[in-house]
This record gives sequence, C-alpha cells and structure tokens, in this order.
Amino acid sequence: MSTPKKGSYAKGLAKREEILTTALEVFAERGYRRASLREIAEAVGLSQAGLLHHFSSKEELFAEVLRKRDEADLASAAEHDDPFQGLVDAMRHNAEVPGLVHLYATISAEAADESHPGHDYFVERYRFFIDQLAQYIASEQRAGRLDPTLDAREVARLVIAVADGMQVQWMLDDTADMASSVEYLWSLVKRLRSPSTD
Repeated sequence: MSTPKKGSYAKGLAKREEILTTALEVFAERGYRRASLREIAEAVGLSQAGLLHHFSSKEELFAEVLRKRDEADLASAAEHDDPFQGLVDAMRHNAEVPGLVHLYATISAEAADESHPGHDYFVERYRFFIDQLAQYIASEQRAGRLDPTLDAREVARLVIAVADGMQVQWMLDDTADMASSVEYLWSLVKRLRSPSTD
C-alpha cells in the first residue's frame, strides 16, 4: 500500500490555506448570508465537492475561517502591550467587515452544541482571550492602577461578554459603536478604587 507523498500533503495544506484566505475575503466583502460555497470554490478553482474535500463539513470550514481571522487579529494585537487596546482595535476593524461579524455570531451560537465541528475552537478561544485579559488586569492591579479587590477573571469575562453582546446589538442597529461601548465599560472599571481601610 503506497503512502501519500510529502509533496502532495504540502500541496493539500497550501490549497486549504488558499481556501481559508479566499473565504475570509468573500465573507468580508459579500457578507455571511450572500457568500456561497460555490463562489468560494470557483475563486480557488475547485468544485463545491472539491472544496469540502479539504474540510469535514461546511461548519468546519466556517469555524476555520474564523480561526484564520483570529490569526490576523492576534498579529495586530501583538503590536500592543495592552491586550485590552488590541480588543478595541479588533472591534473597530470588525465594523468594516460586517460579514465576518455575522459569521462569528452565527457560528459561535451553533457551536454551543458539543457535536459542532467548531465547538472546541470556541471553547479554547474564550479561554485564551479571558486568560489574556485577566493577566493584564492582574498586572494593572499589582501596579496600583486598578482596585486590587476586583476579581480579574470575572472582569475579563464581563469585558468579553460586553464585546460579544455589542456585536449582536451592532448587527441589529449599526449606529451602535461596539468599540466605544467596550472602552466605556473599561473606563468604569478603572474608576473603581480600593475600599478604604480606615
């Protein structure tokens, strides 16, 4: 029995990467509802069946598109020492790509089902971003810039919850400013002072 050649494996990975990059562009430009698998397949020179050969299902493809988006967002966030500012910048960028916001909101809700191909990705995604923010909040507490009695992890969870909730509000009313609302929440947290020890 012959084994696949390394070259064909590398080509498969390259094609998968091309599909994800193209799908990301299509969703950003066309929107979640108007983007079609056929359009993505044609853009990379494949049939729909050929496209899905690289993924276990349409749902897995969509989850991997979001993972690809996260890679770009994390690369941009790495330019900041402050992960909170990275989150705000990502939300400002999201307002320019509504199709990806719709994709995220739809797939994240569907992925609550443990059998969904994107379930593990979203569980890890939330864990990662909450950890990053909690570590930053704790460092701000140690520096004396935030109330040390705050639960850093709970504050991080609230920030992520508001970020996700504002994306849903923005999809329903595009006058809602996602980034500004999250910044306002953070300004409220920063106003808190440790209770008097008198």
